[in-house]
Amino acid sequence: MTINQTNFLRAEATAEPDPVPTTATKQTQIIAIYGKGGIGKSFTLANLSYMMAQQGKKVLLIGCDPKSDTTSLLFGGRACPTIIETSTKKKLAGEQVAIGDVCFKRDGVYAMELGGPEVGRGCGGRGIIHGFELLEKLGFHEWGFDYVLLDFLGDVVCGGFGLPIARDMCQKVIVVGSNDLQSLYVANNVCSAVEYFRKLGGNVGVGGLVINKDDGTGEAQAFATAVGIPILASIPADDDIRRKSANYEIIGKPDSQWGALFAELAQNVADAAPNQPKPLNQDQLLGLFSGESVGRDVVLVPATMEDMCGVSSLQKPSLEVVYETV
Repeated sequence: MTINQTNFLRAEATAEPDPVPTTATKQTQIIAIYGKGGIGKSFTLANLSYMMAQQGKKVLLIGCDPKSDTTSLLFGGRACPTIIETSTKKKLAGEQVAIGDVCFKRDGVYAMELGGPEVGRGCGGRGIIHGFELLEKLGFHEWGFDYVLLDFLGDVVCGGFGLPIARDMCQKVIVVGSNDLQSLYVANNVCSAVEYFRKLGGNVGVGGLVINKDDGTGEAQAFATAVGIPILASIPADDDIRRKSANYEIIGKPDSQWGALFAELAQNVADAAPNQPKPLNQDQLLGLFSGESVGRDVVLVPATMEDMCGVSSLQKPSLEVVYETV
């Protein structure tokens, strides 16, 4: 990379992004899916989008996770060129980005990855903002889709990852969780974000919770009941699902063993109302689990100066400034 190219990219990185438009000209359902990293959002979305396409819907799946793995299952493990990386290369070459450079399709599902910076080399949330800027230049709000599904990482709290909620870019949010504290902690944070922006005049609501790897212990169901959102589907912790997912095999097909499950999920996602959730505080969230599971019976013991320094008291000179009178 030449010095001029480096200076160009640095200047572009320091420029504030333009506001992202938030209104669509078509009755498209734009749905943001959130969840803890590794909880199964990409698995759920790949199979959900495939089933929707098989039902005759025109679906666009957009990966908004810097890992860029949302579309990997859909494309049999193939890496999809990201919008951010492609845009950078095209700009350096003096070329424009075209739809065919960043959007790919399989059996009626259209898919793309926003991408993100390499580790330690930039802000993932800012990358998302710039990615949506480029999508708008490519005509994002004029595209004729029935559903646009956005895959967002839920356990990152910066503004870029909260973009769909903060700017009313979607009509509703779907949360993917499981029967474990960390995934429900993330789900609760998403509900808190929705509640916060609704108080500021926002319109985004939570459509419901998808329980992935459901082992039947019931904590996720209890969480959904407590915050006031429906369960859209419970995907069991089944070894057949695990193996097929690991082999990049779509199971959300009408004629598959799991076809009915994903057909029902597709219908529930389509019909889900944008509910206003009632997020839990920390104690309420911990209360969904047994004390042994989360350490709820642990008592906080205050530390002393002797613990810290080996003496019961520590004399330090005063930092007070005393002015002598003349």
